[in-house]
Amino acid sequence: MDYCKICGSYNCKKHSFLLAKKIILKEFSGSSPPEIFVGRWNYPNVYAGILSPTELGNTKIMSSYELWHKNNLKIPEIINLRKQLIYGRSQTNIKKAPLSNKFISTLQEVAMTHQSISAEFKLKKPISKNQENEKNVPLIPNAADVSLIRLQENPKIKPKVDYLVNDKDAKSTSAIIELDKAGIETSLIQKLLSAGLLGLKKNRKLVPTRWAITAVDDTLSKEKLKKIKLYPEISEILLFHSEYLGNHYEFLLLPDKFSFEVIERSLLSQESWHDYETIFQRKSYANSVTGAYYANRLALCEYLDKIKKQAKCLVIREIRPEYSASLGVGILRQISRDAFQKQPEKFSSINEALNQIQSRLKQPILNFTANSIILKNLKTQTKLTSFL
Repeated sequence: MDYCKICGSYNCKKHSFLLAKKIILKEFSGSSPPEIFVGRWNYPNVYAGILSPTELGNTKIMSSYELWHKNNLKIPEIINLRKQLIYGRSQTNIKKAPLSNKFISTLQEVAMTHQSISAEFKLKKPISKNQENEKNVPLIPNAADVSLIRLQENPKIKPKVDYLVNDKDAKSTSAIIELDKAGIETSLIQKLLSAGLLGLKKNRKLVPTRWAITAVDDTLSKEKLKKIKLYPEISEILLFHSEYLGNHYEFLLLPDKFSFEVIERSLLSQESWHDYETIFQRKSYANSVTGAYYANRLALCEYLDKIKKQAKCLVIREIRPEYSASLGVGILRQISRDAFQKQPEKFSSINEALNQIQSRLKQPILNFTANSIILKNLKTQTKLTSFL
Protein backbone atom coordinates (compact mmCIF):
# COMPACT_ATOMS: atom_id res chain seq x y z
CA MET A 1 0.00 0.00 0.00
CA ASP A 2 1.13 3.57 -0.78
CA TYR A 3 1.34 6.10 2.02
CA CYS A 4 0.09 9.65 1.24
CA LYS A 5 2.54 12.29 2.40
CA ILE A 6 -0.18 14.93 2.37
CA CYS A 7 -2.98 13.49 4.49
CA GLY A 8 -1.29 10.42 6.01
CA SER A 9 -3.73 7.79 4.74
CA TYR A 10 -2.99 4.78 2.55
CA ASN A 11 -4.02 4.43 -1.11
CA CYS A 12 -5.29 8.01 -1.06
CA LYS A 13 -7.09 8.85 -4.30
CA LYS A 14 -7.82 12.38 -3.15
CA HIS A 15 -4.19 13.51 -3.33
CA SER A 16 -2.69 11.02 -5.78
CA PHE A 17 -2.62 13.53 -8.63
CA LEU A 18 -0.50 15.85 -6.48
CA LEU A 19 2.09 13.11 -6.13
CA ALA A 20 2.34 12.66 -9.92
CA LYS A 21 0.49 9.33 -9.88
CA LYS A 22 -1.94 8.89 -12.74
CA ILE A 23 -5.38 7.89 -11.48
CA ILE A 24 -8.91 8.05 -12.75
CA LEU A 25 -10.84 10.58 -10.69
CA LYS A 26 -14.40 10.57 -12.00
CA GLU A 27 -15.85 13.18 -9.67
CA PHE A 28 -15.13 15.21 -6.57
CA SER A 29 -16.51 18.00 -4.40
CA GLY A 30 -14.49 21.00 -3.31
CA SER A 31 -14.65 24.69 -2.46
CA SER A 32 -13.45 27.07 -5.16
CA PRO A 33 -11.44 29.95 -3.53
CA PRO A 34 -13.38 31.34 -5.67
CA GLU A 35 -11.37 31.37 -8.91
CA ILE A 36 -12.12 31.14 -12.61
CA PHE A 37 -9.74 31.10 -15.54
CA VAL A 38 -10.37 31.87 -19.20
CA GLY A 39 -7.43 30.98 -21.44
CA ARG A 40 -6.37 32.71 -24.65
CA TRP A 41 -4.99 29.72 -26.57
CA ASN A 42 -6.90 29.10 -29.82
CA TYR A 43 -8.92 32.31 -29.35
CA PRO A 44 -11.89 32.67 -29.82
CA ASN A 45 -12.38 28.95 -29.11
CA VAL A 46 -10.87 29.03 -25.63
CA TYR A 47 -10.83 26.88 -22.53
CA ALA A 48 -12.74 28.35 -19.60
CA GLY A 49 -13.29 26.86 -16.19
CA ILE A 50 -13.35 26.91 -12.41
CA LEU A 51 -10.48 26.08 -10.08
CA SER A 52 -11.11 24.09 -6.92
CA PRO A 53 -9.27 21.74 -4.57
CA THR A 54 -10.73 18.40 -3.52
CA GLU A 55 -11.59 19.76 -0.09
CA LEU A 56 -14.36 21.87 1.40
CA GLY A 57 -14.07 24.97 3.55
CA ASN A 58 -12.42 28.36 3.31
CA THR A 59 -9.87 27.99 0.49
CA LYS A 60 -9.52 31.69 -0.40
CA ILE A 61 -5.81 31.73 0.39
CA MET A 62 -5.22 29.44 -2.60
CA SER A 63 -5.81 32.34 -5.02
CA SER A 64 -5.64 35.54 -2.97
CA TYR A 65 -2.65 37.79 -3.69
CA GLU A 66 -3.67 39.90 -0.72
CA LEU A 67 -3.53 36.93 1.67
CA TRP A 68 -0.22 35.66 0.23
CA HIS A 69 1.33 39.05 0.89
CA LYS A 70 -0.37 39.60 4.26
CA ASN A 71 0.81 36.21 5.52
CA ASN A 72 4.26 36.61 3.95
CA LEU A 73 3.96 33.24 2.20
CA LYS A 74 7.06 31.94 0.46
CA ILE A 75 7.06 30.72 -3.14
CA PRO A 76 7.12 26.97 -2.24
CA GLU A 77 4.11 27.52 0.04
CA ILE A 78 2.19 29.33 -2.70
CA ILE A 79 3.09 26.72 -5.33
CA ASN A 80 1.97 23.96 -2.95
CA LEU A 81 -1.39 25.71 -2.54
CA ARG A 82 -1.76 26.14 -6.29
CA LYS A 83 -0.95 22.49 -6.99
CA GLN A 84 -3.91 21.43 -4.87
CA LEU A 85 -6.28 23.08 -7.34
CA ILE A 86 -7.98 21.23 -10.20
CA TYR A 87 -8.85 23.30 -13.24
CA GLY A 88 -12.27 21.99 -14.27
CA ARG A 89 -12.64 23.32 -17.79
CA SER A 90 -14.58 23.18 -21.03
CA GLN A 91 -13.82 24.58 -24.46
CA THR A 92 -16.19 27.24 -25.72
CA ASN A 93 -16.41 30.02 -28.28
CA ILE A 94 -16.29 33.31 -26.38
CA LYS A 95 -18.75 34.97 -28.79
CA LYS A 96 -21.23 32.11 -29.08
CA ALA A 97 -21.44 30.85 -25.49
CA PRO A 98 -25.21 31.13 -24.92
CA LEU A 99 -26.59 32.58 -21.72
CA SER A 100 -28.50 29.32 -21.25
CA ASN A 101 -25.24 27.32 -21.19
CA LYS A 102 -25.27 25.78 -17.71
CA PHE A 103 -21.50 25.49 -17.51
CA ILE A 104 -20.95 29.18 -18.35
CA SER A 105 -23.78 30.16 -16.02
CA THR A 106 -22.09 28.29 -13.14
CA LEU A 107 -18.72 29.85 -13.98
CA GLN A 108 -20.35 33.29 -13.85
CA GLU A 109 -21.89 32.61 -10.45
CA VAL A 110 -18.46 31.66 -9.10
CA ALA A 111 -16.98 34.83 -10.61
CA MET A 112 -19.55 36.97 -8.79
CA THR A 113 -18.93 35.71 -5.29
CA HIS A 114 -16.21 36.94 -2.93
CA GLN A 115 -16.23 33.87 -0.67
CA SER A 116 -15.24 30.23 -1.15
CA ILE A 117 -18.08 28.25 -2.68
CA SER A 118 -18.54 24.49 -2.76
CA ALA A 119 -19.26 22.68 -6.00
CA GLU A 120 -19.53 19.16 -7.41
CA PHE A 121 -17.31 18.32 -10.39
CA LYS A 122 -17.86 15.44 -12.80
CA LEU A 123 -14.92 14.80 -15.13
CA LYS A 124 -14.79 13.47 -18.67
CA LYS A 125 -11.16 12.35 -18.48
CA PRO A 126 -8.52 11.74 -15.81
CA ILE A 127 -6.73 14.80 -14.47
CA SER A 128 -3.71 15.70 -16.58
CA LYS A 129 -0.55 17.61 -15.80
CA ASN A 130 -1.39 20.16 -18.50
CA GLN A 131 -1.08 23.63 -17.10
CA GLU A 132 -1.38 27.20 -18.33
CA ASN A 133 1.89 29.11 -18.27
CA GLU A 134 0.87 32.76 -18.33
CA LYS A 135 3.21 35.51 -17.20
CA ASN A 136 0.32 37.57 -15.87
CA VAL A 137 -1.42 34.88 -13.82
CA PRO A 138 -0.27 32.36 -11.21
CA LEU A 139 0.11 28.66 -11.95
CA ILE A 140 -3.06 27.07 -13.41
CA PRO A 141 -2.45 23.35 -12.83
CA ASN A 142 -4.13 19.95 -13.17
CA ALA A 143 -6.45 20.52 -16.12
CA ALA A 144 -9.52 18.29 -16.32
CA ASP A 145 -12.29 18.41 -18.92
CA VAL A 146 -15.64 18.40 -17.14
CA SER A 147 -19.03 17.07 -18.06
CA LEU A 148 -20.76 18.86 -15.19
CA ILE A 149 -20.09 21.44 -12.48
CA ARG A 150 -22.91 22.00 -10.01
CA LEU A 151 -22.83 24.45 -7.11
CA GLN A 152 -23.69 22.95 -3.73
CA GLU A 153 -24.59 26.27 -2.09
CA ASN A 154 -25.87 29.68 -3.09
CA PRO A 155 -23.13 32.20 -3.88
CA LYS A 156 -22.82 35.22 -1.58
CA ILE A 157 -22.79 38.30 -3.80
CA LYS A 158 -22.17 41.91 -2.79
CA PRO A 159 -25.12 44.22 -3.63
CA LYS A 160 -23.03 46.50 -5.86
CA VAL A 161 -21.76 43.51 -7.85
CA ASP A 162 -25.28 42.14 -8.24
CA TYR A 163 -26.57 45.55 -9.35
CA LEU A 164 -23.95 46.15 -12.04
CA VAL A 165 -24.01 42.59 -13.37
CA ASN A 166 -27.73 43.04 -13.92
CA ASP A 167 -27.34 46.52 -15.41
CA LYS A 168 -26.98 45.64 -19.07
CA ASP A 169 -27.25 49.26 -20.20
CA ALA A 170 -24.00 50.31 -18.48
CA LYS A 171 -20.78 50.18 -20.48
CA SER A 172 -18.03 47.97 -19.08
CA THR A 173 -15.74 50.97 -18.44
CA SER A 174 -18.42 52.69 -16.36
CA ALA A 175 -19.16 49.47 -14.46
CA ILE A 176 -15.46 48.89 -13.67
CA ILE A 177 -15.08 52.44 -12.34
CA GLU A 178 -18.26 52.25 -10.27
CA LEU A 179 -17.25 48.92 -8.73
CA ASP A 180 -13.86 50.35 -7.78
CA LYS A 181 -15.45 53.41 -6.17
CA ALA A 182 -17.65 51.04 -4.15
CA GLY A 183 -14.54 49.38 -2.72
CA ILE A 184 -14.80 46.12 -4.66
CA GLU A 185 -11.44 44.31 -4.84
CA THR A 186 -9.59 44.75 -8.12
CA SER A 187 -9.23 40.97 -8.47
CA LEU A 188 -13.01 40.51 -8.21
CA ILE A 189 -13.66 43.18 -10.85
CA GLN A 190 -11.23 41.37 -13.15
CA LYS A 191 -13.10 38.09 -12.68
CA LEU A 192 -16.41 39.77 -13.50
CA LEU A 193 -14.99 41.17 -16.74
CA SER A 194 -13.37 37.85 -17.65
CA ALA A 195 -16.66 36.00 -17.09
CA GLY A 196 -18.51 38.30 -19.48
CA LEU A 197 -20.63 39.90 -16.77
CA LEU A 198 -19.94 43.60 -17.39
CA GLY A 199 -20.92 45.95 -20.18
CA LEU A 200 -23.76 46.38 -22.63
CA LYS A 201 -25.83 43.25 -23.18
CA LYS A 202 -24.90 43.00 -26.87
CA ASN A 203 -21.17 43.27 -26.11
CA ARG A 204 -20.87 40.78 -23.26
CA LYS A 205 -18.55 37.84 -23.87
CA LEU A 206 -15.87 35.85 -22.11
CA VAL A 207 -12.51 37.66 -21.90
CA PRO A 208 -9.22 35.77 -21.47
CA THR A 209 -8.11 36.28 -17.87
CA ARG A 210 -4.75 37.77 -18.85
CA TRP A 211 -6.47 40.43 -20.94
CA ALA A 212 -9.08 41.17 -18.27
CA ILE A 213 -6.39 41.78 -15.64
CA THR A 214 -4.64 44.41 -17.78
CA ALA A 215 -7.92 45.94 -18.98
CA VAL A 216 -9.12 46.62 -15.43
CA ASP A 217 -5.76 48.00 -14.24
CA ASP A 218 -5.58 50.21 -17.34
CA THR A 219 -9.18 51.44 -17.08
CA LEU A 220 -8.93 52.36 -13.40
CA SER A 221 -5.62 54.21 -13.71
CA LYS A 222 -6.78 56.13 -16.80
CA GLU A 223 -9.88 57.26 -14.94
CA LYS A 224 -7.81 58.48 -11.98
CA LEU A 225 -5.36 60.22 -14.32
CA LYS A 226 -8.13 62.47 -15.61
CA LYS A 227 -8.15 64.12 -12.17
CA ILE A 228 -4.47 63.67 -11.33
CA LYS A 229 -3.32 65.68 -14.35
CA LEU A 230 -5.27 68.67 -12.99
CA TYR A 231 -3.77 68.48 -9.49
CA PRO A 232 -0.81 70.66 -8.40
CA GLU A 233 2.64 69.08 -8.54
CA ILE A 234 4.35 67.60 -5.49
CA SER A 235 6.83 70.05 -3.92
CA GLU A 236 9.70 67.70 -3.06
CA ILE A 237 11.39 64.52 -4.20
CA LEU A 238 9.72 61.42 -2.72
CA LEU A 239 10.94 57.84 -2.69
CA PHE A 240 8.96 54.70 -1.86
CA HIS A 241 10.14 51.09 -1.84
CA SER A 242 8.86 47.60 -1.16
CA GLU A 243 10.09 44.04 -1.57
CA TYR A 244 8.52 40.58 -1.57
CA LEU A 245 9.61 37.21 -2.95
CA GLY A 246 12.61 38.58 -4.81
CA ASN A 247 10.75 41.51 -6.37
CA HIS A 248 12.41 44.75 -5.22
CA TYR A 249 10.61 47.97 -6.18
CA GLU A 250 11.68 51.61 -5.97
CA PHE A 251 9.23 54.41 -6.87
CA LEU A 252 10.96 57.76 -7.40
CA LEU A 253 8.51 60.69 -7.58
CA LEU A 254 9.73 64.05 -8.92
CA PRO A 255 8.00 67.46 -8.88
CA ASP A 256 6.65 67.98 -12.39
CA LYS A 257 3.74 67.21 -14.69
CA PHE A 258 2.74 63.56 -14.79
CA SER A 259 4.84 61.07 -16.69
CA PHE A 260 5.51 57.44 -15.94
CA GLU A 261 8.38 55.07 -16.64
CA VAL A 262 9.05 51.47 -15.63
CA ILE A 263 12.47 49.84 -15.94
CA GLU A 264 12.81 46.18 -14.91
CA ARG A 265 16.02 44.19 -14.82
CA SER A 266 16.74 40.57 -13.90
CA LEU A 267 19.73 40.14 -11.63
CA LEU A 268 20.15 36.56 -12.83
CA SER A 269 19.83 36.87 -16.61
CA GLN A 270 20.64 40.59 -16.92
CA GLU A 271 17.65 40.95 -19.25
CA SER A 272 15.81 44.26 -19.02
CA TRP A 273 12.37 45.61 -19.88
CA HIS A 274 11.37 49.25 -20.33
CA ASP A 275 8.19 51.24 -21.08
CA TYR A 276 7.32 54.93 -20.76
CA GLU A 277 4.53 57.46 -21.20
CA THR A 278 4.23 61.26 -21.04
CA ILE A 279 1.39 63.41 -19.74
CA PHE A 280 -0.44 62.52 -22.96
CA GLN A 281 -2.49 59.34 -22.69
CA ARG A 282 -0.72 56.18 -23.76
CA LYS A 283 -2.30 54.66 -26.89
CA SER A 284 -0.23 51.52 -27.45
CA TYR A 285 0.22 48.46 -25.25
CA ALA A 286 3.31 48.32 -23.01
CA ASN A 287 4.83 45.44 -24.96
CA SER A 288 8.07 45.27 -23.00
CA VAL A 289 6.99 45.39 -19.34
CA THR A 290 3.49 44.09 -20.26
CA GLY A 291 0.89 43.64 -17.50
CA ALA A 292 3.14 44.72 -14.62
CA TYR A 293 3.31 48.21 -16.16
CA TYR A 294 -0.43 48.74 -15.64
CA ALA A 295 -0.40 47.22 -12.14
CA ASN A 296 2.43 49.59 -11.13
CA ARG A 297 0.64 52.57 -12.67
CA LEU A 298 -2.60 51.79 -10.86
CA ALA A 299 -0.84 51.68 -7.48
CA LEU A 300 0.83 55.03 -8.23
CA CYS A 301 -2.44 56.61 -9.38
CA GLU A 302 -4.24 55.44 -6.25
CA TYR A 303 -1.60 57.22 -4.17
CA LEU A 304 -1.54 60.44 -6.23
CA ASP A 305 -5.33 60.63 -6.22
CA LYS A 306 -5.30 60.17 -2.45
CA ILE A 307 -2.85 63.06 -1.84
CA LYS A 308 -4.39 65.17 -4.67
CA LYS A 309 -1.04 65.76 -6.39
CA GLN A 310 0.70 64.88 -9.66
CA ALA A 311 4.33 63.93 -10.32
CA LYS A 312 6.82 62.28 -12.63
CA CYS A 313 7.46 58.71 -11.55
CA LEU A 314 10.37 56.42 -12.31
CA VAL A 315 9.76 52.80 -11.28
CA ILE A 316 12.73 50.50 -10.80
CA ARG A 317 12.11 46.78 -10.38
CA GLU A 318 15.03 44.51 -9.58
CA ILE A 319 14.07 40.87 -10.13
CA ARG A 320 16.23 38.73 -7.90
CA PRO A 321 17.00 34.99 -8.14
CA GLU A 322 14.59 34.30 -5.26
CA TYR A 323 11.71 35.01 -7.67
CA SER A 324 11.92 31.49 -9.02
CA ALA A 325 8.32 31.12 -10.25
CA SER A 326 5.99 33.64 -11.85
CA LEU A 327 3.09 34.40 -9.51
CA GLY A 328 1.24 36.76 -11.80
CA VAL A 329 0.64 40.47 -12.06
CA GLY A 330 -1.61 40.51 -8.99
CA ILE A 331 1.31 39.98 -6.62
CA LEU A 332 3.24 42.84 -8.29
CA ARG A 333 0.22 45.12 -7.85
CA GLN A 334 0.13 44.20 -4.18
CA ILE A 335 3.85 44.90 -3.69
CA SER A 336 3.44 48.26 -5.43
CA ARG A 337 0.47 49.19 -3.26
CA ASP A 338 2.44 48.17 -0.18
CA ALA A 339 5.19 50.65 -1.12
CA PHE A 340 2.71 53.53 -1.04
CA GLN A 341 1.37 52.49 2.36
CA LYS A 342 4.68 53.56 3.90
CA GLN A 343 5.93 57.04 4.72
CA PRO A 344 8.04 58.40 1.84
CA GLU A 345 11.71 59.21 2.10
CA LYS A 346 12.31 62.87 1.15
CA PHE A 347 15.34 64.34 -0.61
CA SER A 348 16.61 67.74 -1.70
CA SER A 349 18.38 66.39 -4.80
CA ILE A 350 17.94 63.58 -7.28
CA ASN A 351 21.49 62.39 -6.67
CA GLU A 352 20.72 61.86 -2.98
CA ALA A 353 17.62 59.85 -3.91
CA LEU A 354 19.54 57.75 -6.42
CA ASN A 355 22.24 57.05 -3.86
CA GLN A 356 19.58 55.81 -1.46
CA ILE A 357 18.15 53.53 -4.15
CA GLN A 358 21.65 52.21 -4.90
CA SER A 359 22.06 51.26 -1.23
CA ARG A 360 19.17 48.81 -1.61
CA LEU A 361 20.00 47.41 -5.05
CA LYS A 362 22.24 44.41 -5.70
CA GLN A 363 23.55 45.77 -9.01
CA PRO A 364 24.80 49.17 -10.21
CA ILE A 365 21.96 51.68 -10.45
CA LEU A 366 23.44 52.76 -13.79
CA ASN A 367 21.96 49.55 -15.22
CA PHE A 368 18.59 51.26 -14.76
CA THR A 369 19.26 54.98 -14.99
CA ALA A 370 21.42 54.92 -18.14
CA ASN A 371 18.32 54.36 -20.28
CA SER A 372 15.82 56.39 -18.25
CA ILE A 373 13.88 58.83 -20.42
CA ILE A 374 12.64 60.77 -17.39
CA LEU A 375 16.15 61.35 -16.04
CA LYS A 376 17.49 62.19 -19.49
CA ASN A 377 14.75 64.77 -20.03
CA LEU A 378 15.44 66.40 -16.68
CA LYS A 379 18.97 67.27 -17.78
CA THR A 380 17.57 69.35 -20.63
CA GLN A 381 14.98 71.18 -18.52
CA THR A 382 15.67 74.28 -16.46
CA LYS A 383 12.63 73.82 -14.25
CA LEU A 384 14.23 71.17 -12.06
CA THR A 385 17.89 72.07 -12.29
CA SER A 386 17.90 72.85 -8.58
CA PHE A 387 17.32 69.17 -7.89
CA LEU A 388 20.29 67.97 -9.97
